[in-house]
Amino acid sequence: MLKRLLALGGLILLTACGGGGGGSGSAASSSSSTSTTTPTLTNLVSVIVDQGPASIDTGPNAYTSNNVAYVSVKICAPGSTTNCQTIDHVQVDTGSIGLRIFASVINSSLLSALPTESDGGGNAVGECYQYVDGYVFGSVRQADLTVGGESVANMPFQALSDTGVFSGVPASCSAGGGSNLGTVADFGANGIIGIGVTTTDCGSACTVSGGQSAAIYYDCPAAGCGSIIARASSASAPFQQLPNPVAAFSVDNNGTLLVLPSAPSGGESTMTGVLYFGIGTQTNNALGSATVYTTTGSSSPYGAGVLNVIYKGATLPVSFLDSGSSLYFFIDTTITPCPANGSFDGFYCPNPALNLSPTIQGINGASVAGAFTLYDAQTQLSTTNAVVPGIGGNPNIFYPNVDFSNSFDYGLPFFYGRSVYTAIEGRNAGGTVGPYFAF
Repeated sequence: MLKRLLALGGLILLTACGGGGGGSGSAASSSSSTSTTTPTLTNLVSVIVDQGPASIDTGPNAYTSNNVAYVSVKICAPGSTTNCQTIDHVQVDTGSIGLRIFASVINSSLLSALPTESDGGGNAVGECYQYVDGYVFGSVRQADLTVGGESVANMPFQALSDTGVFSGVPASCSAGGGSNLGTVADFGANGIIGIGVTTTDCGSACTVSGGQSAAIYYDCPAAGCGSIIARASSASAPFQQLPNPVAAFSVDNNGTLLVLPSAPSGGESTMTGVLYFGIGTQTNNALGSATVYTTTGSSSPYGAGVLNVIYKGATLPVSFLDSGSSLYFFIDTTITPCPANGSFDGFYCPNPALNLSPTIQGINGASVAGAFTLYDAQTQLSTTNAVVPGIGGNPNIFYPNVDFSNSFDYGLPFFYGRSVYTAIEGRNAGGTVGPYFAF
């Protein structure tokens, strides 16, 4: 069973809310003839694509994840070096912004020590965050974050499905559509770290009271959360909105480089890669010969982070690269669908496999063949493999209430065998100011 999220990131209009190189890479170090060593670089964290957190593979609705990239993050009570916890299986998502962790996986002693952010009236702050297939709700708390060798002090994150005043989901949150992705099983991960192209998860849309986007902030008095409130947009302290954790780092804060090895056509049980922080800031994250494909920025009517894909002669201007998507999402009614049996509704099942040749085109006009082989998804998914390349689906069937007519989503399978850079808006990254993707 494949569970997946399609993060909105900056794709505001979708909901009316919000060079290649294989190998896993390694940190750079070397020795000179005088035995003086270069310090090991720490701007990286190991990435694994596997079957997901153990808790989703138990009970009558057990399943395993496919094409989900995970990292581990460490959170601590602000200022503490002992009241800490490492959270595994946090999904890496280049299509959304902010750190979100299920309250249920945080130790009670730590959770109680993580302050809840408060508004001007002294009330706790809650947040709703919309994905294409549903929404999450919870408290906005503060923690010291460490991921790989990078850290942020007193950073706000969302404690998903928190209790107390956060137990009730505001009507304006659930009205966004989809289901409440309120458990680890619903989500397929213990949390998510959104490292997309913007510095905060809402930006200017949330700086006015009542403003809405993919992220909505709430005033949460003892009676429960209800009023939508304004929150300042800043990726440095004092924080109000959830920042892009990378943008909040003191160094290596202009983007990321996700490096995953190639996958065999039949898939494999697990895959290990590396997420590097920064672009052109260290010897291990140089842009090198990668081509830059700029994306829209926050002022675009499409939101930030989208570019063009040309597919079968049609230009699709709301397209994107998204490590948080588990497959290629695009509309092509000429491709054989999988049997409509419930388990594989919406997936494509071509037989034989199809070689497709869309063109990816940046806003700067740079273009590249985004070719891939599309396999029979039912065959690919009828294994225990976590890595299943070349699967695609029709988003009109997965998400009938969302307009995908102008979109092509290159999900995690596109990242296999590539080094993909994601540059943050307004930050100089390797000589080019973001936002952009490069590979």
